[in-house]
Amino acid sequence: MVLWVFGYGSLIWKAGFEYDDRQVCLIKGYRRVFYQGSTDHRGTPEYPGRTVTLEPAEGEICWGVAYKVSKEEDKQIAVTSLTFHLEVREKQYDNKAYLDVYAEPMATTPVISGVMVYIASPDKKLNRNYLGPASVEEIAKQIINAKGPSGPNREYLFQLEQALTQMGCEDKHVIDLANEVRRILLEEVSTVS
Repeated sequence: MVLWVFGYGSLIWKAGFEYDDRQVCLIKGYRRVFYQGSTDHRGTPEYPGRTVTLEPAEGEICWGVAYKVSKEEDKQIAVTSLTFHLEVREKQYDNKAYLDVYAEPMATTPVISGVMVYIASPDKKLNRNYLGPASVEEIAKQIINAKGPSGPNREYLFQLEQALTQMGCEDKHVIDLANEVRRILLEEVSTVS
């Protein structure tokens, strides 16, 4: 049995599991947004951080990484173990979708079909941690102040920005947010000085 998993957030730079193949690729019809609250990794229930989820968006793309897991020793155990690991790690994401991934934006034929993707639902009845849209400045301030067991929320943002840059992928939402966080932090330092 072979399982492909698409990562568009921290899975890009920190898979946390063994894999047989890793491919930079994209999904179509979605955009990455910092709308999901994190109360277990990059924030707390009292002060949630913000992590990325996917939002359907006609004509948009989202770059990420697809991981292939198909251990030869015992494929079923490897896939079951990975699925359990991801269910725990991604527990605040209430939907799983199986999507096609592409090598480039203009491609019409997917490089892999049926790749598993975790997505947070915008329905607050199903997903109590969904924070939804806000201004870039509001999201930046929340990211600056949030910290959880996995570290400061700003670290998550900056690592995502760096990982996308290293892959040669631009994401305006991530770039704008990272620049706003830097601007606010610089302003805070200037005010203290």
